Amino acid sequence: MSAAIINGKQIAEEIKFKIKQETDHLKAERGITPGLAFILVGDNPASQSYVKMKEKGCNEVGFYSITEKLSGYVSEEIIIRLIEQLNNDPQIHGILTQLPLPSHIREDRILGAIDYRKDVDGFHPINAGRLLLGQPCFVPCTPLGVQELLIHSGNYPSGKHVVVVGRSHIVGKPLANLLMQKNERGNAIVTVVHSSVKDISLYTRQADILIVAIGSPEFITGEMVKKGGIVIDVGINRVKDNDAKIGYRITGDVHFQSVVNIASAITPVPGGVGPMTIAILLRNTLWAASRKIYSE
Repeated sequence: MSAAIINGKQIAEEIKFKIKQETDHLKAERGITPGLAFILVGDNPASQSYVKMKEKGCNEVGFYSITEKLSGYVSEEIIIRLIEQLNNDPQIHGILTQLPLPSHIREDRILGAIDYRKDVDGFHPINAGRLLLGQPCFVPCTPLGVQELLIHSGNYPSGKHVVVVGRSHIVGKPLANLLMQKNERGNAIVTVVHSSVKDISLYTRQADILIVAIGSPEFITGEMVKKGGIVIDVGINRVKDNDAKIGYRITGDVHFQSVVNIASAITPVPGGVGPMTIAILLRNTLWAASRKIYSE
């Protein structure tokens, strides 16, 4: 029996509809238009594409947005001065530095320069620490998007064994922290698996909920998945395909065809986690504008 498809695009549209309603109310009642600033360094095609999608999302829900494009050879000091300007700009409620940055730029220094109250990506050390402690904070968009996918599809993680494949600062670590929190949206038993394990399938086959975020095309196959498990594929990879008009196809970290008949539910790529990441970014920005997280 084929797995149920968890439609991230549809769920994201529902979230954006609510954001648009709340944005209209915020404008009418308080005269505030949520503002989001993007900092794009260099000419990475994937980064440019991601920023364009986020700009489109802003337009759809009625946000004000600006994109600051900088040379790939820019210095850290120039980026930090720009961030300081945006920190002090009352029209800007959220600041996003598109990653990855060029190799000569220290990401931790740049992310740490953003006012944590405008850190709608949830990467500032203060937000990371508050997430670990279970305190109010901005949660990174992809992990929170994964949690929303599970909740909206009726696959609550409470009491379930969740295996997260990947330990990045962007997805794996914050997602593990988020799902183990002592609340109705968490309460999971979480195992984080990474490249140091000899046989990853020993862990993945135990997962009631398997979440894969390693950036390796179709790495997880059917024999590595527990029968009836939930599979969330965070990966998005370009794989060369001479039969495709554009010369490549988009695939996840999960081999969809071999897993779809083993799992009870699965996210597609594209159309799964990706749209949720943008929806959560927009919601975080709305919350920043309305001071829903930090009221001080």
